[in-house]
Amino acid sequence: MTDKIRYGGDYNPEQWPQEVWDEDHRLFTRAGIDTLTVGVFTWSLTQPAPDTYDFTILDRVLDRASAEGRRVCLATGTAALPPWLAKRHPEVNRTDFEGRRHRYGQRHTFCPSSPAYRAHATALAARLAERYTGHPALLAWHINNEYGGACYCELCAEAFRDWLRDRHGTLDALNDAWWTTFWSHRYTDWGQIEPPNALTEHWRGPDHTAFQGITLDYFRFTTDALLGCFLAEKEVIRAHDPDTPVTTNFMGTFRPLDYHRWAPHLDFASWDNYPPLDAPPTRPALAHDLMRGLKDGAPFWLMEQTPSTTACRDVNPLRRPGELRLATFQAIAHGADAALYFQMRASRGACEKYHGAVIGHAGRDDTRVFREVAELGRELQALGDRTLGARTPARTALLFDWDSWWALEISDGPSRLVKYPDVVHAYYRAAREAGADVDVLPQTADLTPYDVVLTPALHMVKGDLAPRLEAVAARGGTVLATFLSGRVDEHDRAFLTDVPGPLAPLMGVRVDEWDARPPEFTQTVPELGAKARLVFEIVLPRGAEPVATYGTDFYAGTPAVTRNPFGENDGEAWYVATALDQPGVDEVVRRILARHDLLGPYADHPAVETATRVAPDGTRLLFLLNHAPGPARLTAHATATDLLTGKRLDQGEPLVLDPLGVAILQ
Repeated sequence: MTDKIRYGGDYNPEQWPQEVWDEDHRLFTRAGIDTLTVGVFTWSLTQPAPDTYDFTILDRVLDRASAEGRRVCLATGTAALPPWLAKRHPEVNRTDFEGRRHRYGQRHTFCPSSPAYRAHATALAARLAERYTGHPALLAWHINNEYGGACYCELCAEAFRDWLRDRHGTLDALNDAWWTTFWSHRYTDWGQIEPPNALTEHWRGPDHTAFQGITLDYFRFTTDALLGCFLAEKEVIRAHDPDTPVTTNFMGTFRPLDYHRWAPHLDFASWDNYPPLDAPPTRPALAHDLMRGLKDGAPFWLMEQTPSTTACRDVNPLRRPGELRLATFQAIAHGADAALYFQMRASRGACEKYHGAVIGHAGRDDTRVFREVAELGRELQALGDRTLGARTPARTALLFDWDSWWALEISDGPSRLVKYPDVVHAYYRAAREAGADVDVLPQTADLTPYDVVLTPALHMVKGDLAPRLEAVAARGGTVLATFLSGRVDEHDRAFLTDVPGPLAPLMGVRVDEWDARPPEFTQTVPELGAKARLVFEIVLPRGAEPVATYGTDFYAGTPAVTRNPFGENDGEAWYVATALDQPGVDEVVRRILARHDLLGPYADHPAVETATRVAPDGTRLLFLLNHAPGPARLTAHATATDLLTGKRLDQGEPLVLDPLGVAILQ
């Protein structure tokens, strides 16, 4: 699609008069902006009445972009309803978890099961595709925007029942999957089934459910219902435009939607990166790698990031000088072929008027933010196509599973304080800070390329995963599992075998009991110099060797971490029976990586993030990103050239990275 990293962002010229457009494009040129996302929230302008379409503004926007040599990611605009549609068809408005039908307002409020919404959204998408296919500015299609949310109306109830018929086939199968003999819930007619909300199976919010199987299936249904809306728009676009790539913008580790179910239907993945600015850099890195993993390692687009600050939080810190550049190169290091902003010009009114923008309300080009954006644009222009289409040659995989996330966090017991993303991030962080490249994958992924497979908090084990993990160890690899893994099947039913269920033969352990304590209670794990908290499984080795033990309570001396030799090729499986603190996780993961020679050349500098990319022509690139506020003093591990400065480095030569500095070594 391009010969350089696409650079630009979300642009809303419909909010401004022509003279502002002129100034915008002058500033875009100064900043190296070549790509604009337009039309994201224009439905009420492009269709002001049921039978009236007006594409005058979009015509001008695309024609002007083309005249300026810029390309457009054109949105269908279907994320925010026009007022007339909500008034004419009240059923397009969602019914919330409390059972209240909403009235018109906000955005992302449509019912995914509404025929009226589907008909009007696809009609608009079809007209857009018919009109703009072949336009010289058109680069990609952007359907809807940040899909999410659930509806509990009668239309969704009927759609849910249909979805359940397709999934389970018979009521007997459904009753067995949901274990409905508990609390007299056995269904004898499909019409008896209600969506699980505050009026039915829940109390104290969506995560407190009497029947986890029902709630789990509703999460899956919501994912598929919204995916159906996306596919309906994509289908009508494809009827007019068979070639232009189609995407929608995801939100990283976003709990409500299983993005693995969406991945096959995207031409490329894209996502919006808004991490809390006090989060460690491995948080957005995890999301980048998750997005890359959606399309089997193919590059993705960073569809949105703020150039300065957000506006939606209670406190919205400003990105410090250098942080924007560092965050952008981090995305590129993990696989981004585009780096786009929200927003290009600050809105004058409404809730995002204080959200960061490339161009502020005064329209100046001498602000710090604009200067940083422009300088980054020059660097990306000079970098050219050297990183485009590159792949990450990871030998470490981490399994990320939405079903496990949902099932673990809606479970009654052992502890609602265990948060799936936190457990996953701890192991990802340990691997990344040790210098390992990591592919973040679904349970169904091919595991044959990997020497190390990390499966933290893999609560649900589905299909043939257990034998495929055994195959990793059988050929000499290492598999790691943690507490609360291997507990339930795809319907959230407990395995009728020793914990950790299908993983037990590989792990070489048996868990009969587990203790849960409040967060202020910690257990020592002396052999690791670590502490444990939240959940403490009491492990009985069945072939596994203790690596570290609990230091207190009646189970003092029993294993907290075990290692099980497996197979005839020196494979092994590690089981971590508790929530170790980060130093403890680091120690375990580094021991595993060292065994496979996977510690990076700068593993002793955890603030220096490394990422390897291999370009289509075989060129190997090593990204170095210094997240520390001070300089990082390194030594070149090989003879290389820094693509950002042109400086040649000999092996062993001192290499100093400035605070928040970046190097790309070829």
